[in-house]
Amino acid sequence: ESGTGKSTLLHIIGLLDRPTEGELLLDGRGCLSLSDEKTAQLRNRFIGFVFQFHHLLPEFTSLENVMLPCLVAGKTFEDAKSRAISLLDKFEIESRAYHFPNQLSGGEQQRVALARALANSPQFLIADEPTGNLDERHSHEIEELLCRMNKEENLTILLATHDIKLAERAKRVYLLTGGMLSAIKSEGKVE
Repeated sequence: ESGTGKSTLLHIIGLLDRPTEGELLLDGRGCLSLSDEKTAQLRNRFIGFVFQFHHLLPEFTSLENVMLPCLVAGKTFEDAKSRAISLLDKFEIESRAYHFPNQLSGGEQQRVALARALANSPQFLIADEPTGNLDERHSHEIEELLCRMNKEENLTILLATHDIKLAERAKRVYLLTGGMLSAIKSEGKVE
């Protein structure tokens, strides 16, 4: 259901926004009293974020978009480039490394966005409707990539979706309605 606050909740959990009240712990530490700079460092180190609309920088190539978080984290140019090429290869889009976002299909753009989100090997991946803007074929590709990353990399993924098929693949599913969060699945079928 649209307008229930899913994106707002993900933005707060992902340290992109601050709540008006309450507490947020990451790795057992309170995050809300940190400076904007410290919050950004924490986010860049622990959290990868994938948006419904890829938010790739249009003036950067795929390779440069994926390198950027590494460079912001202080990695050398060579290390950032090596990591970016490795991820683009893993997501089968290395041939598109020197293409700009407007030269990529929607599925390719979202795979570049996913590679960018994983550039610093985060502990958590937050995905806000990662398949919501894609056709069925590209949605399935992104779904498979997310499931593969969850299993192979032991990556914790928190995602918002309207896609029941994708939700059924999750270990836990929560429903957000009227600002209230309730569990509707725990190791079973979505009820």
